[in-house]
Amino acid sequence: MSALVEAFSYGVSHRSCGSARLTVAGENVTLRPSGALWLEAAATLVVADVHFEKGSAFAARGQMLPPFDTRETLRRLAAEVRATAAARIVFLGDALHDGKAESRLSNADREGIEALAREVQLVWIVGNHDAEGPKALPGQVIDDLAYGALMLRHEPSLGLAFGEVAGHLHPCAKVAGKGANVRRRCFITDGERLILPAFGAYAGGLNVRDAAFSGMFVRAPLAICLGQSRSHPVSWGKLVGD
Repeated sequence: MSALVEAFSYGVSHRSCGSARLTVAGENVTLRPSGALWLEAAATLVVADVHFEKGSAFAARGQMLPPFDTRETLRRLAAEVRATAAARIVFLGDALHDGKAESRLSNADREGIEALAREVQLVWIVGNHDAEGPKALPGQVIDDLAYGALMLRHEPSLGLAFGEVAGHLHPCAKVAGKGANVRRRCFITDGERLILPAFGAYAGGLNVRDAAFSGMFVRAPLAICLGQSRSHPVSWGKLVGD
């Protein structure tokens, strides 16, 4: 099945901003090229696996990455708030890379988060990297969040889970092309559940053909790959493993 035909079968349409619009468990959702999920009716942005201060965690172990991942992620978040006029950001777990990440935030980055909180409500769903959530940053810390037929949480349930919206697995799609393959972060959905890509600047990705995704979907899922200015639906048959 071609990507165009399969996208049509999922009810995918594109908006002028390049975002893909479709329904998950009967709820309208918009998948933005940034990797953020936009719930327009609730004026809510949802981002997964931000991993603030991953760079400083690696530096502490002698792997000297440029220490600007938190700042770049905050810049992209602020741009999404401006583009959507969001009233709320929901972090879908692992917003902090580890239990000490909050203490490693630079003054400028801490002020950046506080400035963001003056514009929008911050909701922190806990993940496996930040099981207690932030302690001193503004916002509400919760385990999960219901939105209509959707349940937002960090780690996807094993097996089928109607209406579940999760992160944790950092989905990536590798697309077979003529002469070369392209690998991109992606959303993955069968129309009943949705797994978000990692939003953090330094977050990696797991190929959606990996066994970790097995048994999660009622039909061959659709990957919505992130492009520079457009979300690209790609059919399952076009995807290859690593």
